[in-house]
Amino acid sequence: MSLHTASDSSGDSRLTALQKWLASLSAPELQLTSLRSASSDASFRRYFRIDGVNGGSYIVMDAPPPQEDVRPFIHVADVFGATGVSVPNILAQDIESGFLLLSDLGSTTYLQLLNPDNAHKLYIDAIDALVQIQIHSAPAVLPEYDRALLLRELMLFPEWYIGKHLGLTMTEKQTATLNKVFDTLLANNLAQAQVYVHRDYHSRNLMVLQNGNPGILDFQDAVYGPITYDLASLLRDAYIQWDEEIVLDWAIRYWERARRAGLPVNPDIDSFYRDFEYMGLQRHLKVLGIFARLYHRDGKDAYLKDLPLVMEYTRKAAHRYKELAPLVKLLDELEDKAPQVGYTF
Repeated sequence: MSLHTASDSSGDSRLTALQKWLASLSAPELQLTSLRSASSDASFRRYFRIDGVNGGSYIVMDAPPPQEDVRPFIHVADVFGATGVSVPNILAQDIESGFLLLSDLGSTTYLQLLNPDNAHKLYIDAIDALVQIQIHSAPAVLPEYDRALLLRELMLFPEWYIGKHLGLTMTEKQTATLNKVFDTLLANNLAQAQVYVHRDYHSRNLMVLQNGNPGILDFQDAVYGPITYDLASLLRDAYIQWDEEIVLDWAIRYWERARRAGLPVNPDIDSFYRDFEYMGLQRHLKVLGIFARLYHRDGKDAYLKDLPLVMEYTRKAAHRYKELAPLVKLLDELEDKAPQVGYTF
């Protein structure tokens, strides 16, 4: 990501408003001229870093209404923070303008630091934090991850990946095949025990801290839903891949910890792993649609390079289960007809 000072962004009315808001804060005391870009994400949100007069740094979130609403972030920060995991503290807020001042969890993501030597420790830390969040789960605190929402996510795949990215229109028979696979996935997803779900618990949203790993970011879309969802996000990460035997080992370690903690995971390890794979497949199909939409609608091409890995996950998971095999056949049919230019990422 490119770092620049705030003064580089002339003509940015939101930045001007943000600087004015920061200048109005009495505590903590800030070095206003130090405001600089920290990162942006796949939404309309962007983040700045600013130094304190007395040392240290802070993060400023700019979440422009009406596209963004900071209230879910504030709520989930409170809910997750109460479980004892590491999330940013909210130090100042202007809800109507969409501005937040946050404690700084650093600039080193899991993705930046992960390598075969440190991966096991970092992933076990992330698994322990996930269990810590889940054991505090309660209904009616976060929105429900219901069938309508799960299906709406799945429908991003035919609309954006097949329709827009591959440029294809499915036949009635192909649509029926895909819908049957969706029904199979949803039946499994909805039968799973319900816990707090971060929804993007992966290497780009987990920060490496000196203690209290991981620092957890980007949790504003958290819901109450299937227990394997965040584990699938973590271990079937769209941005980094690990060997199957390592993923299986980490999944089993999560399962053992979850059972010890009294979490309602499937007591049979094979059934639990099937739940994990079905949930992962729901997420992969959603992500294929989202990445295609980010490119075709929003002009963000950085995610195109990640499509092949997500498709690899999709095919491998579907290939392992008889009920999901029709998806592999459908993908073969579609990719055979699609223009080859669609695959040169």
